[in-house]
Amino acid sequence: MRRLILLRHAKSDWPDGVADQERPLAARGRGAAPRIGVYMAQQGLVADRVLVSPARRTRETWELVCGQMPPVATVASEPRLYDASAARLLSVVREQPRQIHTLMLIGHNPGLENLATSLIASGAAPDLQRLAEKFPTGALAVIDLPVDDWSAATPGSSRLDRFIVPRDIMGGA
Repeated sequence: MRRLILLRHAKSDWPDGVADQERPLAARGRGAAPRIGVYMAQQGLVADRVLVSPARRTRETWELVCGQMPPVATVASEPRLYDASAARLLSVVREQPRQIHTLMLIGHNPGLENLATSLIASGAAPDLQRLAEKFPTGALAVIDLPVDDWSAATPGSSRLDRFIVPRDIMGGA
């Protein structure tokens, strides 16, 4: 069994004249990201490896999330996560070494949402329905893959453990 944690970057800002890859988090994102980290730590959602898109908003999200969690064994910037399709993301997942049991990707939409919906065959019905409707900024999908090796990950074979959006853990904020 393998576990894939997908985290979309927290709410970002859109400052004039700033390239997309350099967009920072908005105030709302800077408030939500640490709370996501607290939730993950409380729930034992700690990855063996974290791959982060090189975009500024994903890096800032990870910095704020990881400050609330136990240390992660391996964290790396992964350029292929930026503006990635579900197929490209699945390719990255399939390349992971066998000793990694829990992998976390911090990236962008629509790739993360499309990857999640393509992998999931079943899950908690309300969570699955919410994920299919929208994967908002700061959302967290936890997907269990019934495989012994990442290379065997295939669409339609996995189970959604949970889907959390920031307002679920922030009291409606």
